[in-house]
Amino acid sequence: MAEADGAEDRKPQSDEAHSAFAAPPGMEPEVPEEDQPTSEFVRPAGAETVQPEPEGSAFAPPATYSGRLSPPAYTPGQGFPVSLMKESPWQDRMRTMLRMPVDVRPVPEAVHKHSETGPAVGRVLDLTLRIGELLLAGGEGAEDVEAAMFAVARSYGLDRCEPTVTFTLLSITHQPSLVDDPVSASRTVRRRGTDYTRLAAVYQLVDDISAHEIELSLEEAYRRLAEIRRNRHPYPSWVLTAAAGLLAGAASTLVGGGVVVFFAAAIGAMLGDRLAWLCAGRGLPEFYQFVVAAMPPAAIGVALKLAETDVRASAVITGGLFALLPGRALVAAVQDGLTGFYITASARLLEVMYLFIGIIMGVLVVLYLGLQLGAAPKPEEVLQITQRPLIQIAASMVLVFTFAILLQQERSTVGIVTLNGGVAWVTFGALHYAGGIPPVPSTAIAAGLVGLFGQLFSRYRFASALPYTTAAIGPLLPGSATYYGLLLIAENRLNEGLGSLVNAAAIALAIAIGVNLGSETSRLFMRIPGAASAAKRRAAKRTRGF
Repeated sequence: MAEADGAEDRKPQSDEAHSAFAAPPGMEPEVPEEDQPTSEFVRPAGAETVQPEPEGSAFAPPATYSGRLSPPAYTPGQGFPVSLMKESPWQDRMRTMLRMPVDVRPVPEAVHKHSETGPAVGRVLDLTLRIGELLLAGGEGAEDVEAAMFAVARSYGLDRCEPTVTFTLLSITHQPSLVDDPVSASRTVRRRGTDYTRLAAVYQLVDDISAHEIELSLEEAYRRLAEIRRNRHPYPSWVLTAAAGLLAGAASTLVGGGVVVFFAAAIGAMLGDRLAWLCAGRGLPEFYQFVVAAMPPAAIGVALKLAETDVRASAVITGGLFALLPGRALVAAVQDGLTGFYITASARLLEVMYLFIGIIMGVLVVLYLGLQLGAAPKPEEVLQITQRPLIQIAASMVLVFTFAILLQQERSTVGIVTLNGGVAWVTFGALHYAGGIPPVPSTAIAAGLVGLFGQLFSRYRFASALPYTTAAIGPLLPGSATYYGLLLIAENRLNEGLGSLVNAAAIALAIAIGVNLGSETSRLFMRIPGAASAAKRRAAKRTRGF
């Protein structure tokens, strides 16, 4: 056994027992000075004594050279914690955040508590879309609809949301995280109706949902939304028909009509309103409803002219046009265009054009028949408006009052908007009649005051600005210029008639732009949320054309 063990020890080892790079026996390896080799980026020995480069030199290290002092190279998924003032209206806070990129929006502060599993994403998105549908169907601007949808989603814990609003389609996308699949939902707006009482109720619901001091569950929000949808209009149909007649009568008095003209215009407008309701009940499109509604006032005016009375038939027809001109849709279209929603603005302008063409067709058919029967209208009579300041101011306020009823406004807002409309007409009369300023700039200035006061009133009551501005622009609508152009076209004076219609379109655009400019001017008198943090972030470049 001993000899075997000795032989085994003397047996040469295999190649696997040693490495080819191992030091041969009898040679000790040199011990390195350092365990790790030096990097080529390490400052060489003695370099510490070199004087640093002067500031501004090309070889001087930048100010953020130190990794400890450098800013983060990425944006956190939840955004930067920018503080927005809670006491500001939710419209301003949400609009400010919507204009920010997604990656720099402030961290949401949860308004409502949820279970440990988080918010019910599907139900929150559905509630958001239903609220946006009511706002868009009521005529609200696309930017305000997006702000309301964003406020609802963030209040229920969905911070990474992107709402999108077009003329008939609403959509919203929620991104839970950078690795989870997004959740999207959409809703189509198929029916539109003017009811500012319902619009105010929806605004109040959004305000309660986004308030930090009010705890509103999803079930309670759904219940209140169902009540808003079920509520009937505040005014019955016969009151709306009477309001349409009073509006036309007041408009005819505004352009120089007397007592007979007042009642004639009122009867024509009420007949047109009932015919439009009949067509709507039969399912006819809104275009044909406007064609039919424009015919009775024009027919009564032609009948008075055929009877060879001393009544101003032009004032009767003009008063009927005031009750039909789509000023609400025009203001919303221009507002969407100025805020960057060009697709929605184009669709709304196209809608205004169709409705305006419907009014033109209805009046032109009646005027052409009147000319064939021997009626001899005097186009110059349309522009000869007698200046009666006190009567015209009273007529303008009656016009605004009835217009507010047609818009189904709350009773508490009717008096304020009537006063706002009276101020607008006094401003226009002072500039145009007394000052001799052309109608387009005079209209723009008066509409600017309407937008300014309407926006301030709405922010004071934390509501939409539409109930305080839409009816107030009624006296400024270009009814006389529209009828004058139609009358010239009926007499085959196309160039002059088209010129008058272009003038009417310019006045209408001046109204819309003036209202929007006045609304934006009101921001100079209000605190803007996040003003300190937004000082380095100017307006979005997409609204500057590049």
